[in-house]
Amino acid sequence: MSGITNELATKISHFARFPQTGVSLRQMVEFGQNPSQGTLLRAAQFLHDELPIRLAHRVVELDTLPDNLNQMPSVLRVKRMYIDSFNELINFPKVSERIREAVRAATVQASGQRRHLPGNHQNPSCGDNATRNSSTHWIPSIQHRYHYEVKPTELPVEVSEYNRSFVKTLEKIKRRHDPVVTALAQGVVEYKQLLKSHTIHPHVQHFLDRFYLSRIGIRMLIGQQIELNQPQQKHRDYVGVICTHTRIADVMQEAIDNARFICGDYYMLMSVPEIELHCPTDLEFMYVPSHLHHMIFELLKNSLRAVVELYGDEAERYPKIKVVVAEGNEDITVKVSDEGGGIPRSAMEQVWTYMYTTAQTPMLDPEFDQSDFKAPLAGFGYGLPLSRLYARYFGGDLKLISMEGYGTDAYLHLSRLSDNEEPLA
Repeated sequence: MSGITNELATKISHFARFPQTGVSLRQMVEFGQNPSQGTLLRAAQFLHDELPIRLAHRVVELDTLPDNLNQMPSVLRVKRMYIDSFNELINFPKVSERIREAVRAATVQASGQRRHLPGNHQNPSCGDNATRNSSTHWIPSIQHRYHYEVKPTELPVEVSEYNRSFVKTLEKIKRRHDPVVTALAQGVVEYKQLLKSHTIHPHVQHFLDRFYLSRIGIRMLIGQQIELNQPQQKHRDYVGVICTHTRIADVMQEAIDNARFICGDYYMLMSVPEIELHCPTDLEFMYVPSHLHHMIFELLKNSLRAVVELYGDEAERYPKIKVVVAEGNEDITVKVSDEGGGIPRSAMEQVWTYMYTTAQTPMLDPEFDQSDFKAPLAGFGYGLPLSRLYARYFGGDLKLISMEGYGTDAYLHLSRLSDNEEPLA
């Protein structure tokens, strides 16, 4: 690894040999309900062990990308972010022995007293050939868990001070990684220009899937820890960033309003296509509202653009876009149907390819530091691939069925069991 000391490179290689530990949505919720400072310290200890492992995996992968992709300036910039965060975490002070003993004494030891958290199930997104099991190299075991229960007893003031200090470090890392999506997208643009190609190789596509899925997981764990340490929770239904009673109809309506507003503003329309919502008003489930909003907004944005560009921005009326939400025992499924002309079968696989878009792709500013793309109706070809990863992160999926010459149906499957562990690679 160029640009870093041999000692740091050795540490990164060492941590990258350890397996990552997956956590389910349900475990995050049951662990995070009314946590004590001792419980939060246990979570901090888990993250102190786990995050360097996840960051190291990505640094090694970034360093070994083929075809000179690992030498693209923007890819090197992303690798530097991950190295800096890794270095910051491994140099963050460990918990002192005094604090460790106090928390150990408060930890529930008797099996009859322990509140057993639900186990995880393999995430369907991993498939039969999950990459984490495909390595032929020996992987050392590591003993750390996300969910420890600690009695709400009196603890030294150093415990809360340590928690606050660790959260400040996590906030700094989170801000540092805000521009990762756009920076890596710029790296792909540079890579395509180098190869003089309009497409990317499947192995690059698979890498981007793994990398962005890992990023979702890292930001989820960091965001959850930061929110749990806030003195005031945003609402009684929230456990960190997770809402235990996410009202789907409310999130859907907000996404509809936002998408229609942006569509009207982008095309300067007097009459924006209507979006008809069919959803039980009392339907609730455990989820991250920001993830759900992001996915629905991206689907509606695509449908609105397809309809407006098919009928023209001067059309007096447009066919309605229909959104239907169905409740099953395992999944909640959202169908978004439009009459925007559909997608040719030959282009269906390309829809999931990063940097594929039928719109004119704007240039990316090297100083742009937004965590998600903000282009209103035209984008960078990341909307659908990233939305599918958000769905798969908690055991769901996103699929498209298109009728060329008519329109497209998008099916967003959301797991309502909430017991799928993260699909780590």
